Amino acid sequence: MTPTAPRLGPALTRLLLVAAALLGTLLATAGTASAHAALTGSDPQDGAVVATAPKEVNLTFSEQVAMSGDSIRVLDPAGKRVDTGEIRDLCSGSVVRYGVALLPGLPDGTYTVAWQTVSADSHPVAGAFTFSVGAPSKTSVALPDSAVGGGLVGALYGIARYLSYAGFVVLVGGGAFVLVCWPRGAAVRPVQRLVVRGWLTLTAATLALLLLRHPYTKTGKLGDVFDLGGLQAVLQTKTGAALSSRLLLLGAAALFVAVLFGAYARRTDEKEHKDLTFGLALGGTVVAAGIAGTWALAEHASTGLQPGIAMPVDILHLLAVAAWLGGLTALLVALYRAPSVGRSAVERYSKVAFGSVVVLAATGIYQSWRQVGTWSALTDTRYGQLLLVKVGLVAVLVGIGWVSRRWVRRLAEPATAVGDAEVSEEVAEEALEGVAEEAGEARAADDDGAGDGDVREAGEAREADGGDGGDPERAEQLARQRAAVATALRKKTRDADPERAGLRRSVLTEAAVAVVLLAVTTVLTSTEPARTEEETGKGRATAGAAAVPDRPIDVRIPFDTGGGDGKGTVQLTLDPGRTGANALHIYVLRPNGRPLDVPEIKVAFTLKEKDIGPLPVLPDRIQTGHWSANGVQLPMPGEWLMQVTVRTSDIDQTTIEKNVKIG
Repeated sequence: MTPTAPRLGPALTRLLLVAAALLGTLLATAGTASAHAALTGSDPQDGAVVATAPKEVNLTFSEQVAMSGDSIRVLDPAGKRVDTGEIRDLCSGSVVRYGVALLPGLPDGTYTVAWQTVSADSHPVAGAFTFSVGAPSKTSVALPDSAVGGGLVGALYGIARYLSYAGFVVLVGGGAFVLVCWPRGAAVRPVQRLVVRGWLTLTAATLALLLLRHPYTKTGKLGDVFDLGGLQAVLQTKTGAALSSRLLLLGAAALFVAVLFGAYARRTDEKEHKDLTFGLALGGTVVAAGIAGTWALAEHASTGLQPGIAMPVDILHLLAVAAWLGGLTALLVALYRAPSVGRSAVERYSKVAFGSVVVLAATGIYQSWRQVGTWSALTDTRYGQLLLVKVGLVAVLVGIGWVSRRWVRRLAEPATAVGDAEVSEEVAEEALEGVAEEAGEARAADDDGAGDGDVREAGEAREADGGDGGDPERAEQLARQRAAVATALRKKTRDADPERAGLRRSVLTEAAVAVVLLAVTTVLTSTEPARTEEETGKGRATAGAAAVPDRPIDVRIPFDTGGGDGKGTVQLTLDPGRTGANALHIYVLRPNGRPLDVPEIKVAFTLKEKDIGPLPVLPDRIQTGHWSANGVQLPMPGEWLMQVTVRTSDIDQTTIEKNVKIG
């Protein structure tokens, strides 16, 4: 039995349902967009208790951020703002730090620092922490439940991002497929509709991103999409400039599409056709690279390591994706809606796809190194895990593409080329017989006998000239019959080619996987890069090991020397508790809290992780139970082991230990 091509409806529906389910799973688990700039430190630190009110609050970030007057707010226990609102730029070299001055004379209590900004790669970032002056207190400050960039606005923004990528891929890839692989496709209506819809999708998604930008990064309220003041503020940002530039470039892209499906499709002179092809190829490449550059200039590639190299690499990466996946979409439409696409066109696309995969591999390796950095980050971070999923999907696509190439080798040039070649008499007769049978069945089912001449008209369709006696009704009927004959001929040609049917199935499967791949890429671009996440984690670990600014280290350690009057507590105070010179005060107390006079006490500090120490300290006796030492030098931050030796008699002594964090 001769295999036939699968029907477009059921097969495409099943595969797209699976792709949509996977896409929904990805978007559902994506959650709020992870910001790519992270808070790596603050002064005062989260939870710190300082002796006196600081003059300002400083925040340190992992990468550059855009700050405004409301980016850092400090609130007292009653929720009243106590900062001046003037952001100070304290950046130095690779350190990204901003501060805000506080009002003088702040009373004791717990203060809340709420901050909200936008990272250099366009993603919003926000958070809050508390510190206390003197002693902690109750606070009435209520922080927002939803994170910036989340909720309904965040979901809509994510959908618009996905649609913008999809529109770009279809627009650029579809246009490239027509110019490079199948010039005759410029006159095929389904291909025209595909590319035009890609342009419409990208344009609509860009407008949506522009309107949603203000509520996405600032307010979180959907109603603010119509806030003209917010829109004006967005246009002054790097992301707003990129989106508005994209809209201008889409105007040039509209001209490209009009020429491609207008003058180019109608051009018959070979020399003029070649000249127009060259002009369209050059202009289209410039416009496509410009549109791709609007992503590179505003997102991942514009910040971090080597932005001067990363931005052109990112543009090449996006163009390769569009040429591969967009061309694949155009090929799928051509195979199902225009059976006349020949083997030469498919082979040319196969070469384009192979070149695109090579470019993707090269640029992808560089981007992976830049955004991941280490093997541990590749497996232990969400970005790295998503990247592995993306690599797996690309491998699946390449495998399916290899199967498609096998079908291409077996593919013969079609015997029928609608509009370019004559249909064979045998195929035409079989198609007409099928139309006649369908018309006869319809006539038999019709009670009033309407359509009695359909069979005859179908049989005469090849010879009729369309101007029958000036009867409009008869001419319209004849036109419908001719359309039925043409449809039957196309279906007959398609079903008679099993190799083309196999190619359609493999390309359809590729397209379904490509939908999921594009979804993973979209989620990946809104996830904190693995390198940043790992460095942020290290920064937080170091911050956690540091002492609280302006707060002396105060520890109490019980001891028991075993002899008479040998039990008590040693209280040590290290001021200011940072690297460099410190003042050490030691109080030896009995179990009842009274001072205990001991013959000798010694202290030593050791930083095991750096093999420093033990550094001995010999304190001087000030009075009963009180010993002190000035100028105790601790050369670097870290977790130091403090060993205290207490001797209560000539033979009774003990050594007690305590880890302290030095900043």
